[in-house]
Amino acid sequence: MNAFFGMTGIFYQPSGAESGDLDIEIPPLDSTPFPDGAPISTAPIFSDLFDDEPGPGGLSASDLKIKTFARCDKLTEEPKNWFKDPDYYKKLLGGEGEISKRVHSTLQEFLKATDPQDKSMYKQRLVPAFWELAATIAAKTGTKLADPNVLLLRYGILLPTAIDADQRQFIASLVWRNTSGEPFYYVDEWLKEVAFGRVNSSAIDETKVPQKGEAGKINAVLEKTKGKYDAQVSLVNTIAAEMHNWELMIVEHAENIANHVQAAEYGGLVGPYNETQRSSFTEIGELLRKLSYSNRRLQMAFTELEGVREQLNNLQAKSEGASDDDAAADSKLAVEEMNTVRQMAKMCIGRQGNHFPMLSKQYFRASVRDVGIRENVINIMSEIEFLDAGLFLRTFKQQTNRIVPNIILVPCYGDVGICWEPFERHNRATSRGRIAIPMYPKDLRVAISSACADLRWQVAKEKAQHYWMEEGLTGWYYQWFSDNKMKGDVKDQFIADYILWLTRESDGTQKLEKPVREIFWRYMPFPQEVKDKLKTRGFVYSDLCKKDLNRSMSDGY
Repeated sequence: MNAFFGMTGIFYQPSGAESGDLDIEIPPLDSTPFPDGAPISTAPIFSDLFDDEPGPGGLSASDLKIKTFARCDKLTEEPKNWFKDPDYYKKLLGGEGEISKRVHSTLQEFLKATDPQDKSMYKQRLVPAFWELAATIAAKTGTKLADPNVLLLRYGILLPTAIDADQRQFIASLVWRNTSGEPFYYVDEWLKEVAFGRVNSSAIDETKVPQKGEAGKINAVLEKTKGKYDAQVSLVNTIAAEMHNWELMIVEHAENIANHVQAAEYGGLVGPYNETQRSSFTEIGELLRKLSYSNRRLQMAFTELEGVREQLNNLQAKSEGASDDDAAADSKLAVEEMNTVRQMAKMCIGRQGNHFPMLSKQYFRASVRDVGIRENVINIMSEIEFLDAGLFLRTFKQQTNRIVPNIILVPCYGDVGICWEPFERHNRATSRGRIAIPMYPKDLRVAISSACADLRWQVAKEKAQHYWMEEGLTGWYYQWFSDNKMKGDVKDQFIADYILWLTRESDGTQKLEKPVREIFWRYMPFPQEVKDKLKTRGFVYSDLCKKDLNRSMSDGY
């Protein structure tokens, strides 16, 4: 299991991606006009590719009963015929207005340029133009998009000749639909969820959130009410479980009382209660008082649950009645979300990384295991969750649920994943939050691990609130960071150590500082089978296992 994380390094320096030249054939121009009269080039004909129509991505809702990821063994499928279409490039840019002409002319100038300085200038101009084109396409996600538009949003493909024939075949063979039932989204799928109001937008500035349509408003309230309902169900379950334990204790005491001692010397006469039996009277009385109090709490909880359920049923009826056509009025939400996705890409890439948004053969490794497709990300996250079983667990009102965040797969050359938000502001009980994973990193496992580390940090920080520098995981780690006069950002150091924790310490290779290892061992423990293996690897780990035993015996864990 741990060998899945084998690697030679943790974080990678930028690779100088800005300096490489793109060896791309310039599309020949013809007189075919845009609808508004501007000329456009004809796209190359790719006759060596494929014949199947792509299907829409399947989406699914949250299920708190799922305890782990199901591994995805199918990574490819029958290839589609996208790149065989001679009008691919024309369909992508046609009808998109002024921005399509700017993208086309800038791309041509970039491809024609021979002087490195000119090429760099046109490359910088192409970046914002690409994202503006993506936002224009995003505004139409409430309707059926042409395949080239979807592929630009999903994989960053602007010009098919920018990738070679093998890479095009690889892209065309990727699994299209979400068959996992997990909340892992490509950008085109995610924008549709936002446009139809099925998820809230990832607003950057709360004062600038666009006005939602009727469906969006209803679904926003519905999400909050679902959170209240789930939290109330958790409270009912907690009280009921508490009462069940006390009922079992009463039964145990009653059986003890009923077990009379017989005096053999008097022919088996039943003797009086002994001291242990008499003490059971007091215990039963105390337990009955607790049961009475808890029963009142349970009645109140059920009354509140009934009210929330009625609200939820009404909202669900309204949600079903609100047509998805209302999403046309929410195109601004999709555009705003596309701009947020751009910010996510910037954070995944970093200031010194490769911000070129177009998928190009120089930067694209067409190996099915190296690209952040949905199935790969699910499989790697399954490996991470095995080592960090509490990664997706969230406790609210004494009830713990496994809640996987929404995972957005961003087509960029970033090397780190990020946690955009650990959970939504209005629903801390059951909301998913959201994570962004770059699709084309140098090491996919590092990128996903860094996103999980960011999630761990933010959840722990939110839990501790303004005591985050003093309590819990973040508090202990911050104290170590400060005491050692470490430089830089404390969260960045935590992420680096978390990756070492998963990749090296889980195999018994001691790479962390002793205090950090002890903090992680207590707050992000490995599963018992890994601990059992590690305690044979040296004194350090066997000592930690002994401390576990001591804490459990003293109820101080």
